[in-house]
Amino acid sequence: MLIYLQPGAVDRVQQAKLDEIDLKILRILQAEPDIHIGDIGERVGLSHTPCWRRIRKMQDAGIIKGRICLIDPEKTGLDVSIFVFVRLGLHSPQALDDFEAATANIPEILQCYTMSGEFDYLLRVVVPSVRDYEKAVKGKLLTLPHVGMMNSHFALNEIKNSTALPL
Repeated sequence: MLIYLQPGAVDRVQQAKLDEIDLKILRILQAEPDIHIGDIGERVGLSHTPCWRRIRKMQDAGIIKGRICLIDPEKTGLDVSIFVFVRLGLHSPQALDDFEAATANIPEILQCYTMSGEFDYLLRVVVPSVRDYEKAVKGKLLTLPHVGMMNSHFALNEIKNSTALPL
């Protein structure tokens, strides 16, 4: 049997191969993004340099995209979350690209997903108040390219919000 891989596919497959030490490192970094490399190495049984090399390799491969600081939305006055289902009025590759590019320029949109089913996109929008959401709808969301229909759902309470992947 012959298997054909597109150019670069071998590199992507090799980059995605993570051993148990890599997974341990990733689990630690997800839980404690500001931990020192020496402490990570100690927990996984590596000295500083080999641990640093593994982390660097995972960064170069795009497995580790960055480190984040989680901020409490309620304490910053941004505790109204709305999930907005969007159906485009036009379905061409250019229309999709235009919509996706435009969402990147709206700070209230924290997440944007392409969807299967009845709607084309799901947006997570965060604002200080319902009034601010109304302003965002009228001034920003409805001006996104090719929007045909929007359906908004307000979150009443956040039960779980995790950035940690189940590694």
